[in-house]
Amino acid sequence: LEHFRAKWTPVRVKKMRPNKDLEHFRAKWTPVRVKKMRPNKDLERFRESVKFENSLGSIYMRFSDKVVIITGAGRGIGLSCARRFSKEGAKVIIAEVDESTGAEAAEEITANGGEALFVRVDVGERLDVHNMLAATLDTYERVDVLINNAGVWLGGPFLEVEEADFDRVMKVNLKGAFLTSQAVGRQMIKQIDADGRPRRAESGYSIINMSSINAITASGSTVAFAASKAALNQLTRAVALAFAPYGIRVNAIGPGNVSTDLLKTVSAEPEIRDLIMSRTPLGRIGDADEIASIAAFLASEDAGYITGQCIYADGGRLALNLTVEKSRRGGEPG
Repeated sequence: LEHFRAKWTPVRVKKMRPNKDLEHFRAKWTPVRVKKMRPNKDLERFRESVKFENSLGSIYMRFSDKVVIITGAGRGIGLSCARRFSKEGAKVIIAEVDESTGAEAAEEITANGGEALFVRVDVGERLDVHNMLAATLDTYERVDVLINNAGVWLGGPFLEVEEADFDRVMKVNLKGAFLTSQAVGRQMIKQIDADGRPRRAESGYSIINMSSINAITASGSTVAFAASKAALNQLTRAVALAFAPYGIRVNAIGPGNVSTDLLKTVSAEPEIRDLIMSRTPLGRIGDADEIASIAAFLASEDAGYITGQCIYADGGRLALNLTVEKSRRGGEPG
């Protein structure tokens, strides 16, 4: 104990004199007068500066005046993405192979106060992709975001899959993303150079590929689709590295069971619906708008440090290593 005391020297703490020292402290700090916000006028001015109102509702304007190309935007997740980006101020290119649904989607966006252009494109054809980009530049002179959503799904026993069917899935799901990313990426780099931006600086440009949980999970009846989405994930990583020096971010989204027209038809059968719910811990089917919100996040400055990643929105399916009891399953699709 004596040895311990010898090593530690007590320090005398000066006691504050209640009045004199407190006044000295106050004199060193000058209060700053903060202007009081006028409840109505200033708050409304702030709101108007960050959000956009139309018949689709009010939301923050993260993509004001930006140009967004969305392939396969005539229905399902692609259409939900088009609505979401339009709602946030973007000029949307509805790139769709189906002329009827593509034209209807563009009309819906414009009728609700947005700005949209329909361009017919088969993403697996290089000339079509070239014409899609040319039409976009003729109208808006730039591209800021590309969403590779176009895709086809063909199922069936592996031994019965035709070569032509396998080729078709790969052409749209994988080659299509390659062609569009290459063409649009070149344009984005031209814009970066024209703006005089330093390399590796955050450019604001983004490419998003629509993958699937089938890139991870496997089924003997979805061989072509699963293979195409697994390859798309690797394409996402490789292109992210190729474009990183330019500040162009490339990511993917892997939806689980989402309430599209195809799934609604399939899940109408009780046995199929029970199977889907048994492997979905959240107990419901996802909504296409939920996937669109992830796309908006990935394309925004909020995701400025994210590239080469795939975000899975699957209701917990990939984390599951067993099936969910029937009593825990939800009701109608969410």
